[in-house]
Amino acid sequence: MTVTLDRPATATTVGDLMKRPELQISDDVTADTAMDILHSSGADHVLVRGDDGRCAGLLTRLHLAPFQARSWYTERTPVRDIVLDRAPFATVDMPAAAAAAAMRVRGLDTWPVVDHDGHAVGLLSF
Repeated sequence: MTVTLDRPATATTVGDLMKRPELQISDDVTADTAMDILHSSGADHVLVRGDDGRCAGLLTRLHLAPFQARSWYTERTPVRDIVLDRAPFATVDMPAAAAAAAMRVRGLDTWPVVDHDGHAVGLLSF
């Protein structure tokens, strides 16, 4: 008689599913410049870093919609002053199922992934 022990399946983590961020900008970039970056790249979002290099959030075209008129105000408004999705962020070792549930609750399509120091290492999309 042969006895087999079932090994617990390794749960999929955020680190298994994340992709490297293609675009990153500093939070001192102006709204005008951020719009130009998104339009020229064809991307829907850009990762925002703070002065300390840590993830400050994810800026989308929707966040920039109020600035489409391109007035003097958009030329002087830094990204850090725009209301956008900020922490908490996903971590590499977070279970993918928990991340998916959190994204649904927050209404997010894409979520920044950070290391334990808060530096962006990827983006998670479902």
